[in-house]
Amino acid sequence: MTKARQLADSAGIPIPSATNPSLIINGDMLINQRDTVFTNPNGVFPVDRFGVEQYVSTTTTQQSTTAPSGYSNSLLVTNGNAYTPTSANFTYRVYQNIEGFNTAPLLFGTSSAKTITISFWVRSSLTGTFGVAIQNSAQDRSYVSTYTITQANTFEKKTITITGDTAGTWIGATNGVGLRLIFELGSRANRTASSANAWETGNYSRVSGCVEINSTTGATFYVTGVKLEEGSEATDFQHTSYGEELAKCQRYYQHQLAFSYYLHQNNYAKYMGVTFPPMRASPTATRTGHLTSTTENTTGISIINERSAEISNANMGVGGKYNLDAEI
Repeated sequence: MTKARQLADSAGIPIPSATNPSLIINGDMLINQRDTVFTNPNGVFPVDRFGVEQYVSTTTTQQSTTAPSGYSNSLLVTNGNAYTPTSANFTYRVYQNIEGFNTAPLLFGTSSAKTITISFWVRSSLTGTFGVAIQNSAQDRSYVSTYTITQANTFEKKTITITGDTAGTWIGATNGVGLRLIFELGSRANRTASSANAWETGNYSRVSGCVEINSTTGATFYVTGVKLEEGSEATDFQHTSYGEELAKCQRYYQHQLAFSYYLHQNNYAKYMGVTFPPMRASPTATRTGHLTSTTENTTGISIINERSAEISNANMGVGGKYNLDAEI
């Protein structure tokens, strides 16, 4: 708490709460372009920018409307059948990869590395100690911390402060992974750090004794209000407009972008360009359906770069609905 805040509180004087920008995108889990309940998910995004890695049968993950006061949504993981993994490399986590352009000002990997604070609301059907971790792009530098859920099925706010890493290799202002934030749910021995609250060399996201939701059939885990900011204090979560947050998410994924052109070999150009909001990198395009007619051709669309595509097919309609994916 700042000195100004302490003096104001003691005098009974209300002052506006300060807030720092968050490096997390869609921390309130509001944007959900995929709008899907994923079963047996691994490497999927139940809400925009938040991925889930896991290998437990019948597990589901999705956007939920169960949320603490002040929020409309959360990310929900519901464990499937109780499972004891046999592989020491088993992973079970919720994560967000933050782009290097956004994390470069933290100066990790230098003597000037800055302190960061993570805050979030969490709820689970299980109580106990859970792991949360920060990693670099190569996943060979890790900081594991813990938090405790004291009451089942109740949202609790958690805050964790981490001293910036002065060692290791952290990418600068590029479009690769600058920093990984991980909410650990049950990874195995090879992901276990020797101690909490310290930087270590290796790929770690938990410490011994952390809760493993994979061990309990039907166990639930919710998280929302996720914020990662520079500094040693957690400031208020800043809700942005839906349109602003959607635009940030569309740098990484765009849902059902529509293309539809009719190209004629003799009278019209055989090549036409289309543009879309700039993305992090040249996306992978996946066709999801027809736009206007089942006679639309399914070939002839080529991604050129992070903001444009080329349509090149003669004597037929070309088009459809496409998902564009440039996630990291």
